[in-house]
Amino acid sequence: MTDQRNGSMVQSPFSGEISVSAPIHRLTTEDLLPTVESVVSSEPDMIANMANIAALLFEALPDINWSGFYLWKEDQLVLGPFQGRLACTRIPLGKGVCGTVAAQKTTLVVPDVHAFPGHIACDAASESEIVIPVLKEGALIGVLDIDSPIKNRFQDADRILLEKIVSALEKTLTV
Repeated sequence: MTDQRNGSMVQSPFSGEISVSAPIHRLTTEDLLPTVESVVSSEPDMIANMANIAALLFEALPDINWSGFYLWKEDQLVLGPFQGRLACTRIPLGKGVCGTVAAQKTTLVVPDVHAFPGHIACDAASESEIVIPVLKEGALIGVLDIDSPIKNRFQDADRILLEKIVSALEKTLTV
């Protein structure tokens, strides 16, 4: 297994076959879904997959300042794998954007987090947010949370792409 970095071939750190059509440090949004699918397809561990997805999103998506997962544990969301600054550790069901998504089990795009009632400001630099629920057979596993320092950063195309990425992750989950 190899991937391309700086135009040269190196041994891939991934346990399964991976096809990366661009160097990791220049991963584009077009490369993102097939890369995620390749990375998670041969790895059954949820935490490992979430960690790699958070890293890939953080590298590939422009104008974001946080990418990561919160896991549903003990009737609340608990911080999982992420990339970015220090984050809130626990979020109650129905509180903030992540807690609202966990309660409703539906994607939420927030163009201006300061206008969202009850927004939890883990990073004062965040201006907009998208959160996608992670489900398995209707059961909440957690949420994917991505923040941006730019208002109105997330569009419908982002929602569609990120829901496909979460779907790729969900296919690897066991209940």
